Amino acid sequence: MLGSAQRFMQRIDRSKAKQYAFSSQAEPLLRVEEGEEFAVETVDALGGRIKTAKDLPVPEVLGDLLAASPMKANFLSGPIYVKNGRKGDILAVDIIDIIPSDQGAHFIITDFGPLSDSVKYSECRGPFTSIIRHTKGPSGTTSDGKAVLPTGDTWDLKPHIGTIGVAPEWEYLASAMNQGPYGGNLDSRDICKGSRVYFPIFTDGALLFLGDVHACMGDTEFSGVADECSAEVRLSCRVIKKKSIPFVRVEKKNSIIQLNSFRPLEEAVKQAMLWMMDWLKEDYGRNHRDAYVVLSTCPGVRVNTYQMVLNAGKLQYTVGVEFPKEYLRAPKS
Repeated sequence: MLGSAQRFMQRIDRSKAKQYAFSSQAEPLLRVEEGEEFAVETVDALGGRIKTAKDLPVPEVLGDLLAASPMKANFLSGPIYVKNGRKGDILAVDIIDIIPSDQGAHFIITDFGPLSDSVKYSECRGPFTSIIRHTKGPSGTTSDGKAVLPTGDTWDLKPHIGTIGVAPEWEYLASAMNQGPYGGNLDSRDICKGSRVYFPIFTDGALLFLGDVHACMGDTEFSGVADECSAEVRLSCRVIKKKSIPFVRVEKKNSIIQLNSFRPLEEAVKQAMLWMMDWLKEDYGRNHRDAYVVLSTCPGVRVNTYQMVLNAGKLQYTVGVEFPKEYLRAPKS
């Protein structure tokens, strides 16, 4: 039997996960108070059209999605209006849980990805679909379950939200091919259960969108497709008043992460490093020189390359500079 909190929790039903863009003109599907827990049901990146290995990512299956320019993909649920959120504030989103559906799919789309015109790797040019089974874990759900591939491989599921963000002030930005300070198609495996994600707010209520959940994914998402699945996500939000950040940030139990999406890769990393230096100065009391030294010498500093898909239109590369919390203290004077 469901507890009272679950029975009365606000929820966006999967049937309403039909947005293709981040837009301030979209009508909110939920209005939530700060700290209120709510649930969002999502569909997979292609709207549930790939159900079996026989469902190939071809025009006969994806017709209207492929015909659109840019392609309609990464279906979004939302927006969620967060009361008290205003332009010039920060939205902090706590990801309480992500429960993938009982299966996901990896597919190879013709003319998309780094091997789309390869002769040597011709069998990787598509179309191809592989169904991945998701088993339940100790929690009794797939939140901590296993992925079982047709190849016989199996590993822990690591569900995360691939596309998430707030509405830009006035632009209408496609969910699959855009990233920016507001968020977007970031495909960061650290936007996961237990993380707090920070977004600058550009419009009243923030207008949070999310979708494109991955049950698991390797760094860079080399083919451009992960273990794509529908899911149930539980979240809560709070607003940090009159404070700005340059791009999405993530806080985990033991680290903080500054994200950036840009090309070329080295420029994406450089800017993320500079923003991390600013973060260490503004919030943790280090001057820029101390931050510069620590980022270059601390063995706990990591650069995560979440998304680096070649031959994927204007999609940028998403990286994250990760800094361990044990060194966040201000240095001795």
